[in-house]
Amino acid sequence: MENPEPTDSSQITKQSIVSEELIAEGKWVKLEKTTYMDPAGKTRTWETVKRTTRKGQSADGVAVIPVLQRTLHYECVVLVKQFRPPMGGYCLEFPAGLIDDNESPEAAALRELEEETGYKGDIAECSPVVCMDPGLSSCTTHVVTVTINGDDAENVRPKPKPGDGGMLFNSYWLTMHMVYCSNNGCRHLGCLGRRACSMALFSHVLCLFRICGSNFFTKE
Repeated sequence: MENPEPTDSSQITKQSIVSEELIAEGKWVKLEKTTYMDPAGKTRTWETVKRTTRKGQSADGVAVIPVLQRTLHYECVVLVKQFRPPMGGYCLEFPAGLIDDNESPEAAALRELEEETGYKGDIAECSPVVCMDPGLSSCTTHVVTVTINGDDAENVRPKPKPGDGGMLFNSYWLTMHMVYCSNNGCRHLGCLGRRACSMALFSHVLCLFRICGSNFFTKE
């Protein structure tokens, strides 16, 4: 990427896209050469990744923050473990997925939650559209908070329900006091063994930390 030189504020012009040229396209994403106007009025280029699947939805997908509530237990945030080819390893993440045609973000969140964890929940909050990685791609998402009544019979022993061609996920619980994971008895956020924690997870964890206070990271 090209870095423009600092300019005098009196010479700053409105930045805008001049043109977009397709470099390569696959089934799910495409790579474009984006030409834009910088603050000094010069044209510069950027390499941009875009999804090919967005068809009028408000965003590409949803990221779900599932809050599991059970009597006489700490509230938990449910995470899923899955293999991510770009990372070459496993990631602990919030349940997430693309929004289908003619599907609302709320409906997509409940569907993805049940498919990946087996839990059924209720919508608590849906965020506006937020960027995922604006320095690289145009991908956007809604962050949807879902509450799960863990005392309901259907949520006592949930099983993932992957769609056609879907993959099975392992679920983990992030409580106010620890992360449960099965790698050598690891029981805290700072040690995830061979699992790579996505930046999205840490971003959401930091948001939750601001809400919940310092006990959020306390070891048992």
